[in-house]
Amino acid sequence: MTIVLAVYITLTGLILGSFYNVVALRVPVGESLLRPSSRCTSCGTQLTARDLVPVLSYLLSGGKCRHCGAKVSPLYMLGEAATGLLFLGVYMRFGLTGNGVIGWMLVSLSVIVTVADLRFMLIPNKVLLFFLPLLLWLVIVFPGGPLWSHLLGGVVGCVIVLLLALLGGMGMGDVKLFALLGWVVGFPNVLLAFLIACALGTVAGGTLMLLGRVKRKQPIPFGPWLAAGSMIAFSYGSHLISGYLALIR
Repeated sequence: MTIVLAVYITLTGLILGSFYNVVALRVPVGESLLRPSSRCTSCGTQLTARDLVPVLSYLLSGGKCRHCGAKVSPLYMLGEAATGLLFLGVYMRFGLTGNGVIGWMLVSLSVIVTVADLRFMLIPNKVLLFFLPLLLWLVIVFPGGPLWSHLLGGVVGCVIVLLLALLGGMGMGDVKLFALLGWVVGFPNVLLAFLIACALGTVAGGTLMLLGRVKRKQPIPFGPWLAAGSMIAFSYGSHLISGYLALIR
């Protein structure tokens, strides 16, 4: 039964990941989520069910449109695969619990924000406003600690990134995102989330510069790393913090 449920949750994540791609790529440019139907961005051919199977369609077509042969961005497949795998990871970590529901909601927000920020260097307000009441309510119903720690996490997350934004290092979308993520992970996990985000962002940025993909001082989206750091802190924050404190004693 556990294996069947794990497969079901993974498939659900893959399907939702396909929809999250649509949200991330259409909302920032003001397009409807329903119309027009999915089309090849190069030749304009309407895609059929054969072209829209999460991950599998991309792999079978060799990453190209089967109608015109134009290359399809791997971002679509990666968004689908990441959602499916992260949904499975949340289930394996928390099971069918309140934390599991929060974790799936956090994955959903993170995937949409990551795809949108990588594609447009933008974190849409509409996406944050959609998830805001859901995450506020879920944390109140299934708190990971005292509610004051969640409130403090939101305030600290907002202040940290706001200070960096005022110095010109980040955008206001990052500020609003990390305030919401800080509410979810609470304090002191919000500090851990930020440190992990900085470490991941530094490694990714340094690697891209070494490969010549970005230039020195070229802006790099930070929303994906804030989301990744928060996911790690939400899932394993207490273990990481207690392990670190044990090392320094």
